[in-house]
Amino acid sequence: MHFEILVEDLSGKKALEILVPKIIGDGHTFKIHPYKGIGRIPTKLGSNNDAAKRILLNQLPKLLRGYGNTFSSYPNNYPAAVILVCDLDNKCLKAFRQELFVILNACNPKPETRFCIAIEEGEAWFLGDIPAIKAAYPRANDVVLNRYTNDSVCGTWELLADAVFTGGSQELLAKGWQMTGAEKSEWSEKITPHMDVENNASTSFCYFREKMRELT
Repeated sequence: MHFEILVEDLSGKKALEILVPKIIGDGHTFKIHPYKGIGRIPTKLGSNNDAAKRILLNQLPKLLRGYGNTFSSYPNNYPAAVILVCDLDNKCLKAFRQELFVILNACNPKPETRFCIAIEEGEAWFLGDIPAIKAAYPRANDVVLNRYTNDSVCGTWELLADAVFTGGSQELLAKGWQMTGAEKSEWSEKITPHMDVENNASTSFCYFREKMRELT
């Protein structure tokens, strides 16, 4: 099986480069495409958005149409699928998934696709494995970590920052978004090598894991 994995930022790419092989093992291939933010689904699915801006949802209708055409030309013994991984943020999960399926169902041919949405943010998948966080950051604040409810909408990345970053999320925000992005990438690089993909308390992570395994 070959996977084309779409993620909204570089930190997501770095995390999945480590996690995906743990999930699907050998014998499969994948390519991860990072974008520069999640953006929003265009109101007109056939509209041409500026591809150079590389905003994930803005480009999604065009991307899925392209993958549908590409996959249909592959030989039958080489199946492929698109995996969209993005944050829910403050959107309604049911409504958001419905919007995504409208895009997919408008494709002809339609690529094999799975929508895997981190609730509320990708850091929820790290917080689903507290031992991995502690292995990467032995001095992480246990009081902060223990007050987290898995897959809750609570300011997920800020909570992780409060646990592992000196000065917490307020100090990190004060350093600017560029520094925040760099810190999130560092979390991906440091925490994911310790993660046990078989034991994660995040329901959205387990959904992602099982959807990939169903396809393989």
